[in-house]
Amino acid sequence: MKTSLLLTGGLLLSSFLLLALRSHPATPPSEDTRLYELRTYYCETGRLDALLARFRNHTTQLFEKHGMTNVGYWVPIDNPDNKLVYVLSYPNKEAREAAWKAFGSDPVWKKAQADSEKDGKIVAKVERVFMQAADFSVPIQSSVEPKGRVFEMRTYTTYPNKLPDLLARFRNHTVKLFSKQGMAHIGYWVPEEPANTLVYILAHPSEEAGKKAFDAFRADPDWIKARDESERNGKLAEKVESVYMKATDFSAIR
Repeated sequence: MKTSLLLTGGLLLSSFLLLALRSHPATPPSEDTRLYELRTYYCETGRLDALLARFRNHTTQLFEKHGMTNVGYWVPIDNPDNKLVYVLSYPNKEAREAAWKAFGSDPVWKKAQADSEKDGKIVAKVERVFMQAADFSVPIQSSVEPKGRVFEMRTYTTYPNKLPDLLARFRNHTVKLFSKQGMAHIGYWVPEEPANTLVYILAHPSEEAGKKAFDAFRADPDWIKARDESERNGKLAEKVESVYMKATDFSAIR
């Protein structure tokens, strides 16, 4: 009798919990509404190491001090232009402007900048792109692979008015097919400008492994079917750029 009552009580409790879950479904993960900024620094000849030292010893800490989030820092493997590529995030554009204003006037930054440039100017040019996370992006967060890896930044420029179709293809097919081939997702972003652009970063065990993975992806019948169906009314991507990079030793993603 006691066992029967326990079983009955357990079934009633299970039914109650099931009804409660149906009435109050789990809260979906919150949308990533942060503002992201992709910054590319072109160094004067022979000055990249000085820039990296300044970031390692001063800049990244000062960014955090003023409310900026260091997402990741990378240097292209083939780097004739002496570039540093990095991504920051902020709660919104207003926070971004306030943070950079405070950073620029910080006496600690001014001293670090002056000390690092005693042997000459370091940065020749800076490019910046403001971006929002795509709705299909994985959570963009710190991650370290002990065995090491390389990163691939890919920039797609679409034909006019084709960006929504490209995003739909990534959302419904491409991201899953990348995972199928063993590619690791770092983040997917839609820039404010230039228009019709998607920027994303993948990680691979090596550059060779990344290229092999893409060869397998392009030959996958599931990809070919998704591509052909999405391009019934014309091709989507006008230009695709790929840059293989290595993370700096101070990057939160490496």
